[in-house]
Amino acid sequence: MDANEILSFTKEKDIKFIELWFTDILGYLKSFTIPREELKKAFEEGVGFDGSSIRGFVRIDESDMVAKPAPETFTVLPWRPRERGTARMFCDILNPDRTPFEGDPRNILKKNLAYAQKKYGYKFYIGPELEFFYFKTSERPETLDAGGYFDLIPRDEAIDLRRETVLTLEQMGIRVEYAHHEVAPSQHEIDLHFADALTMADIVMTHRLTVKEIAFRNGVYATFMPKPLFGENGSGMHTHMSLFKDGKNAFWDKEGKYFLSREALQFIAGLLKYSPEFCAVIAQWVNSYKRLVPGFEAPVYLSWAQRNRSDLIRVPMYKPGKEDAARIEYRAPDPACNPYLVFSCMLRAGLKGIEEKLTPPEPVTENIYEMSDEERKKRGIKSLPGSLIEAINLAENSELVRATLGEHAFKEFIGNKKIEWNNYRRTVTEYEIRKYLPVL
Repeated sequence: MDANEILSFTKEKDIKFIELWFTDILGYLKSFTIPREELKKAFEEGVGFDGSSIRGFVRIDESDMVAKPAPETFTVLPWRPRERGTARMFCDILNPDRTPFEGDPRNILKKNLAYAQKKYGYKFYIGPELEFFYFKTSERPETLDAGGYFDLIPRDEAIDLRRETVLTLEQMGIRVEYAHHEVAPSQHEIDLHFADALTMADIVMTHRLTVKEIAFRNGVYATFMPKPLFGENGSGMHTHMSLFKDGKNAFWDKEGKYFLSREALQFIAGLLKYSPEFCAVIAQWVNSYKRLVPGFEAPVYLSWAQRNRSDLIRVPMYKPGKEDAARIEYRAPDPACNPYLVFSCMLRAGLKGIEEKLTPPEPVTENIYEMSDEERKKRGIKSLPGSLIEAINLAENSELVRATLGEHAFKEFIGNKKIEWNNYRRTVTEYEIRKYLPVL
């Protein structure tokens, strides 16, 4: 619907409230609400707000910002009352002079998508798999079940939670491909049907809120924390991606090795080369690096293959007649990321591979976790950063990350991550108390 159609629809359906959504630099969803009577003005002029309290936005002496709703993101929120109902729209954040604000993550993604379109004619498509946990409360990770991968547990309350979540997403026009129990106890996954990257980033933000909302309404807590349980698999956001040009999948080639085009192989090589530099974006929390360790199906090493799920990049097998489905699966991001920044970095890293005409190494079919350090070194298999501070140091010196995020967002993101690391390293953890207090 366009703006005029939305104005008519909200009046006809008695939609009284409009939530205006956007994200801060870390991917936290922000919102404020306007009544329907202010909607026409919001479309025409935007809505002013104080940006000085939003992480990564502006200082207090330059706090005026404008939120301009994007009509194409309009949807009614099914969990709100039907009478005097509520809808939402994502917003583009503008400066007071109505120019796009360079610290707005949504604007950052739009700029990078425009770069790919203008320079190469590419459109970027994404299909993520978001894993998450259900716990009894937010106070401690007490699981609801002891199930494993694809388990169907009789009378498991999470089955109904997943069902209600999928139905709610579909009510908002979001297509779901799969929903199932994951490997760890009380861990679940809802996979999304592919869409263009900007639409998908909006969908990821909506998906996370919907999962949490449905859980809350059923008396449990849902979390996208990367690694909430010791000794169990963490939660990832395996991301399927492809480039399209002139309506055709640029990653597919009937005569290519693995049915991949030259551009697809170069894109893979770019991701492998630059992943350490943007790892702080795709795994941005201290806890993210508790997930990225060997032995729990999370990628650690810079490698790729067709079937091997221990690699950073997996190429799903080609199905005859399914050329549009040719894609690569990037397994490093976790679901607590800022999708606008993550999709931007993945795109620009892949494009760098094309620009530099990189060639990926041979795919690795063996289990890399079982190789010795010497064998990995001999085969040239490097690894992702092992901690947030390692990732920050690499990102801070990366021209790719700086160019992708833009100067303002780059400085704000790095600065925020340094604060997080310093707070973490000063914290005395329960592990240290148990380990050292009785003996030192």
